[in-house]
Amino acid sequence: MTTASQQAPAAEVAGLAIRTGKGSPILDGIDFVLAPGAITGLLGPSGAGKTTLMRTLVGVHKISSGTVKVFGLAAGAPALRGAVGYVTQAPSVYQDLSVLENVRYFAALQGLPRASALEAIDAVGLSPLSHRRASGLSGGEFSRVSLACALAGKPRLLVLDEPTVGLDPVLRAELWQRFAALAQEGTSLLISSHVMEEASHCQTLLLLRQGKLLAQLTPQQLRERGRSEDLELAFLQLIRDQEVAK
Repeated sequence: MTTASQQAPAAEVAGLAIRTGKGSPILDGIDFVLAPGAITGLLGPSGAGKTTLMRTLVGVHKISSGTVKVFGLAAGAPALRGAVGYVTQAPSVYQDLSVLENVRYFAALQGLPRASALEAIDAVGLSPLSHRRASGLSGGEFSRVSLACALAGKPRLLVLDEPTVGLDPVLRAELWQRFAALAQEGTSLLISSHVMEEASHCQTLLLLRQGKLLAQLTPQQLRERGRSEDLELAFLQLIRDQEVAK
């Protein structure tokens, strides 16, 4: 039986650079590998380049130099359309449709049956609300509909741009439990956040600041390198150490 560690990487990024039209760097010299069947946290302050990096990974942002491969193919390749799911910060939901109608619509776009939509709705805990119109949902429920739409295609790589922002602590905990279940089933997840406490839910962390990747490491390695059990304080110490080393 092939284990996750023996499988090919979900994504490989080498020498990635993205610049504005005036030549200013947005991302500069990014290198990392996403392990299969694992949760990777993309962490950093607002403006660090997290969304740009995620858009590049799903193939909707032009790169200036470097390579971005997903399951061995160039990011955005037609063959990856059913393999990669992307949930943006803005929910992609039609408010005048029910939960089920929204998810069935996105499943139908990929030629998938009603059963795929029902499975996705159940995966995010919205089965009791499947016939409720999206406009009548709470903010947290609304966000989960977007996640269900992405899950309907059963992506091998799921990219989530700050999916827990603005949610209450209980709902955040529920979502992270669902993310962990997806990873156990073999899905690779890349989840961005600017809340360092969420790093503890990830197997690997990508620490991004000012368009540069400071490190790729585990939460425990961050605690050790940052000399603090508090992940936020450890991240700040890592930044200070790198500034001193320049």
